[in-house]
Order: sequence, then C-alpha cells, then structure tokens
Amino acid sequence: MTLIHDAVDRVRTVLQDLDEDERGDVPGWVLITLMTAGLVVLIWAVAGPALAGLFEQAIERVSGL
Repeated sequence: MTLIHDAVDRVRTVLQDLDEDERGDVPGWVLITLMTAGLVVLIWAVAGPALAGLFEQAIERVSGL
C-alpha cells in the first residue's frame, strides 16, 4: 500500500511541476511584445520615407520604359 501512495505522490508532484511550468513568464512576454512593437514603429518611422522614395523611384523607372 505504501508503494502505491509513493507512486501517487510522485505523479502528483510531477503534474504540479508541469502545471507551474506551463504558466510561463507572462510579464516577460508582454514586455518583449511591447518592445518589439516599439522597435517596428521606430524603424518604420526612420525607414518609411526612404522606402517610399525607393518604391516611387522604381515605379517611375518601370513606367518610363
């Protein structure tokens, strides 16, 4: 009977550990997501006009043929 109780306790411990691991680091992921969005906005603000100019120049070259 003790062997069964030990096995059940081990399974319960493993399941509790898995449950705790599944929650993860939510504030960390939120911070990563916000920082990534901020970087995208910053890069878009800096590179947007240059990319728009490049696109317009390419269209003019193709249209000029």
